[in-house]
Amino acid sequence: MEFLIQNILNALQWGSFYALIALGYTLVYGVLRLINFAHGDIFMVGAYIAFGLATMFLGPTFNMSPMLTFILCVPLTMILTACVGVFLERVAYRPLRRKGAHRLYVVITALMCGFILEYSNLAVLGASRLKFPELLEKSIWNISGVTVTNLKVLVIFAAIAVFIFLNFIVTKTRIGMAMRGISYDKFAIPLMGIPIDSIIVFTFILGSGFAGLAGLLFAMSYPVLEPFMGALIGWKAFIAAVVGGIGDIRGAFVGGFLLGFIEIGVVSVFPSTFRDLFAFSILLAILWVKPTGLFGMPQSTKI
Repeated sequence: MEFLIQNILNALQWGSFYALIALGYTLVYGVLRLINFAHGDIFMVGAYIAFGLATMFLGPTFNMSPMLTFILCVPLTMILTACVGVFLERVAYRPLRRKGAHRLYVVITALMCGFILEYSNLAVLGASRLKFPELLEKSIWNISGVTVTNLKVLVIFAAIAVFIFLNFIVTKTRIGMAMRGISYDKFAIPLMGIPIDSIIVFTFILGSGFAGLAGLLFAMSYPVLEPFMGALIGWKAFIAAVVGGIGDIRGAFVGGFLLGFIEIGVVSVFPSTFRDLFAFSILLAILWVKPTGLFGMPQSTKI
């Protein structure tokens, strides 16, 4: 029983990372019908921004305590990472959208933006791995043979809090209503006096900000940073969003945790080399049964 509970906690932690990143994918897709393939690298940028802030605040100039550094790093990392996402939208995606470019060109642009972020990081900071400083004193609780850390609990609660917040924004606020309206008919929304560009910018702020939060929490949990750390986890989060039903916040949240449970379940039974093979095979089987994802709805094309 202890072994089962321990694996459930590990799955919840990994699922939280996937869910936080998948929520950004599904927000942008829900509004723009755009798959922002640079989103995984925005997660990487968020981890490096957090590293830079933590190093600066802990350094001799500010000489802050680790706890105060953590409290400051959370909002600043989210804000600065959101600025990166908004910059990409403004420079790369908006010109194509205004020119009515085919969706394929926008997808290729998103892929190129991801490569630019990766190799810019590589050119500026080099290929050496960086060790993230310890911001929270690690507390380990042993409850009936189950080991729980304060950081693991923090990651899980952060993912749940983000989901509740986004669900409230999208379903209960006027700007959320505008986001849902744009996803339904982006041509009629401007005729109603709603500034579509402002809504899109707000969407990128939310998605990129929470990717930055995921980058900070991931770097604290696994404190080794390298320029390509966002590639694989970004693709996995995207697949999780698709399996859950991309465009639906519940789908992204459930899909992220589903992938986390599948991966940890495979590793607990088989060698770790089988993890991705089994996980993606199971997710592919789910899409065979339900091509729109668990919470996705078929989309009709207006003629």
